[in-house]
Order: sequence, then C-alpha cells, then structure tokens
Amino acid sequence: MSLSPDPRPGQRTAETVSVTVGRRSAYLVVLVVLPLVLLALAVPAAWGWGVGPRDLVIAAVMYSVNIFGIAVGYHRLFTHRSFRCRRPLRVALMLAGGMAVEGPVTLWAAEHRRHHKYADREGDPHSPWRYGESGPALLRGMVHAHVGWFYTARSRSSRAHWVPDLLADPDIRRFDAAYPAVVALSFALPTAVGGLWSMSWQGALSALFWGGLVRYAVVHHVTWSVNSISHTFGDRPFATRDRSSNVRWVAMLTFGEGWHNWHHAEPTCARHGVLKGQLDPSARLIHWFEQAGWATHVHWPTSQRLTAHRIPHGSDF
Repeated sequence: MSLSPDPRPGQRTAETVSVTVGRRSAYLVVLVVLPLVLLALAVPAAWGWGVGPRDLVIAAVMYSVNIFGIAVGYHRLFTHRSFRCRRPLRVALMLAGGMAVEGPVTLWAAEHRRHHKYADREGDPHSPWRYGESGPALLRGMVHAHVGWFYTARSRSSRAHWVPDLLADPDIRRFDAAYPAVVALSFALPTAVGGLWSMSWQGALSALFWGGLVRYAVVHHVTWSVNSISHTFGDRPFATRDRSSNVRWVAMLTFGEGWHNWHHAEPTCARHGVLKGQLDPSARLIHWFEQAGWATHVHWPTSQRLTAHRIPHGSDF
C-alpha cells in the first residue's frame, strides 16, 4: 500500500513551515547520529568495565521519569487532552517530558497532532508505509518512520496551526523558551547524583555516561519504536483508518504507548491498553493522580465505545 493522496492538499502550506539546512543538520546530529553512536559505545563499555548498581539505578530512574513524562505529559495531557490537572503537576510533567530531549512540548505535540490527522497517508510526518509495502520499500519506510524523517523532512509542523491552545498557555511558552536549560538539566542531574552518591568525580562521569547519555539514547529509540514498529507489526482488534497496531514489548518499554491500535481509534482516551492483559502503567499513574485529586476530567474508555470500534476477530500483520 503506497500512501493515498492528501484529501486536502491546499492546507499543506498552512500546516507546515520550512526547515533550514542548519536546523536539519542539528536534528541529524542530536536525534539520529549521536544516539546511535552512544548505543554502540555502550556495548564495549559494559563489556570492558561494566555498569554498576549505582549507575543502573540512576539510569532506571531517569528512564522512568522521561518515559512517563512523554507518555503521560507530552502525549496524553498536552497533545490529546486526555485529562486535566493542577498547575504544579502540569509543570512537573512538562519538565519530565522535556528531559527526554525530544524537543519542546509545542513542537512534539504539533508533529503528533499532524500524524493523527494523516496517519499512514500523505501528510503523515513519519509513516513506515511511505514508500509502499514491498520488502525493500517497507524497510526503507521503517527507517524513515524511526529516525530518518528528522533529517529528510524539508518542513515541520507549524505550531501556530496545530497547537494554538498550547501557545496561549504562559507556562508552556516559558517552558519552550527555557528548553535548552531543561536539556542541560537532563544531563546535569544524573551527573550530580552520581557524584554525590559516590563522592567522586569518577562516579559523576560514570553516571553522566549511563544515566545521562546512554539513557537519552535508549529513551529515544524506545519512543520512536511506536512510530516504526507499532505501525507495521502486531494485532489490530479495533477499526481504524490506518495501520496502528499493538506490540506487547513496545508497550512494556513505553509504559503503555505500544497499545497503539486503540489509541488511534480513540485518541483522547487516557488508557491505551484496554483489553485483558494489556498493562498500561501510564494509565495507572493517571488513575493515581485522579484518586489524589490532582487530575480531573479524565477520559476513560467505556464498554460502549470499545464495542463500537471492535472488529469481531481483529487482524494481524
């Protein structure tokens, strides 16, 4: 299946803005090349001098903060408005998502809203079906969906078009302006914790490598796997107009984001794993926020909506 024509191509110029070569080159280094280099370095580093319990704990905590920040904050709260919450929690979720180093929340949300409008069709910024469905075409498309689009895309989603609601929020505007400092904090925090925990510069540098650099690389590739893997393989028990699917191992690594089929059926739903056995830690965290009175107006799935979207026998790739 090659991509079908955009149903409303006249809107394309309003929906996107051109990207300079310099910015595209920066995306290539920060989002494509550097994470791959760090993952490649992690293998001989672990084999040579190993990774100690202290660094594993720091990396695991930072990973969890980042994934919840992306899944609960950037994605379910800011992009899809799956729930509302008080200002301190909004700011905390923004900070947690920002430290994943995946861009300011307004740009992340703008790209994702455009993805939902044109999912797996012309206009989708990162569909793995972009080049067709033959073996070579799909392999090329998966690379494109995973990381390639960051560099090859000559335009990015216009924030003025896709997220005017977020741009109208003073806290979000301040966060976007402070994003470089948030990125610095993402690496300074594990470094400081490692140094204070070990009371040594060696501990600080080791924590920077494992809890900062390697963690950021792993978070990126885990997140991007939703774009590439969960639009290519897996089961599709709910009717959607795209190829969104459920992949268990992706869901486990992304704290529920890999239950992608229901998400595309009901994008504003706070729970993505809605079937038996589909663990969704991000939805559980939102539920805890709701019980504590920190979150309100949560969009939970209903049996009527599940039945309305359900395909009798589902479908597999």
